[in-house]
Amino acid sequence: MRTRSPLTALLAAALAAGGLTVVSAGPANAAVIDVSTAAQLKSALTTVSPGDTIRLADGTYTGNFKATRPGTSGARITLTGSAGAVLAAGGGYGLHLNGASYWTVHGVTVRGGQKGIVTDAANGVVIDSVTVHDLDMEGVHFRKSSRDGVLKNSRIYDTGQNGRGMGEGVYVGSAGDLSDRSDNAQILDNTIGPDVGGESIDIKEGTTGARIIGNTFDGHGLTGANYDDSWVDVKGNDVLVEGNKGSRTTNNGYETHTQRSGWGCGTVFRNNSSNLTGATGDKQLAVNVTNSGPDCRTTVYASNTVTGGKGLTNIAVTP
Repeated sequence: MRTRSPLTALLAAALAAGGLTVVSAGPANAAVIDVSTAAQLKSALTTVSPGDTIRLADGTYTGNFKATRPGTSGARITLTGSAGAVLAAGGGYGLHLNGASYWTVHGVTVRGGQKGIVTDAANGVVIDSVTVHDLDMEGVHFRKSSRDGVLKNSRIYDTGQNGRGMGEGVYVGSAGDLSDRSDNAQILDNTIGPDVGGESIDIKEGTTGARIIGNTFDGHGLTGANYDDSWVDVKGNDVLVEGNKGSRTTNNGYETHTQRSGWGCGTVFRNNSSNLTGATGDKQLAVNVTNSGPDCRTTVYASNTVTGGKGLTNIAVTP
């Protein structure tokens, strides 16, 4: 059911009462679209307009859901529901934001299928308080130069169930593709793991400016395939890793790598807490830096801490 916002009447009443200055009100005809079936959701995704909200009732929505209509920076499109509103894919992507810039996805659960939530060429997407689990491959993927994406307050677990070691919790960019400039991703205050088949977070070469802050990682379930032996692997440039907590890993906590010349540089590690108890790999470091040098700096601050394992890092620590 589609209902029009009473915004115009509310503004008129406020103006009549005096003292209100309107700076930006957004579209006066923004709609709330209530859906309760998969067919209704697919229809809403094809007709939604900037400023609109799609509101999901609790229930299971079976299928693959794709949005291609963008919002704007001043009139975002919102898809919202509780954790009881479940997008259940039998294959493919649970929710695909393809060119759908300036969307907010809030509260829902995405499970089953190949990947959970994928953004392609979609800028300014905010994914907030979602649950993503039971997938063959990655949980959330910012891809094809999806800039300024945000994933926050969310839970991701049980990924990579196809056993191929391609089950990262969060994947930013594309392996080997320097044209994928999915820059400035913010990954904030999420809980990732257990049973994530790849790294909790993988930042690919070609991307710049990611911020990984305040997350909790549980590495139980790391497969060791494709060298996934840490919670976070940084191959992009100028990445901040700060205030995260990790436990249970096969080898290291965090790693940097250069997969393509000039990439994997400028990473800063600060205030991270690593519990390496039970790690069995060859290094067992909280921060394993494989590429630091005069032309590819990595900074590990003394505010990082480690329990268990063989040490904090393999480079000089910055006070």
